[in-house]
Amino acid sequence: DSINLLEVSKKGMYWERNYCIITIFLNCGLRLSELCNINIEDIRSDKSICVHGKGDKDRIIFLNGSCITAINRWLEARKKIKLKDPDEPALFVSNRGVRISKKTVQGIVKDRLKEIGFDDYSTHKLRHTCATLMYQYGDTDLLTIKEVLGHASITTTQIYTHLGDEKVRMAIERNPLNGLE
Repeated sequence: DSINLLEVSKKGMYWERNYCIITIFLNCGLRLSELCNINIEDIRSDKSICVHGKGDKDRIIFLNGSCITAINRWLEARKKIKLKDPDEPALFVSNRGVRISKKTVQGIVKDRLKEIGFDDYSTHKLRHTCATLMYQYGDTDLLTIKEVLGHASITTTQIYTHLGDEKVRMAIERNPLNGLE
């Protein structure tokens, strides 16, 4: 489903921006406000991004190759947009040349999700999806996911990861003391 979402994002006007937004949501698990507040200067030379998070806390998120490619493609396309202020620092700008609003991002994501048959999902569901993908397929531990998502409590992170019974069963089976009699 995530791949389909990315594919439908590769069409239409400003597709480079929309694709980049969805790529970052799915790979980095940002909150809506965090994504909207990214400035170009927040992208660091070590292929990471400084995210201004909830509670006025900053955290560093490392960008994978998909994110870097999407950002570079968007930055090229962004040059063609007539900015209201030539020094606009926002990474994501609207077609009016100003920082993109939360409402616009929600609309972009909602429209793309609707295209693949997910009418009731939102930007926040992409955050859940990111956490679930990292946990179930990336073999990432909960403490790392907690840091990526910027959670204060591991309890909150557990809600996002949708722990599967099979994963829990395998953890018990892999215990090095299993098999001792």
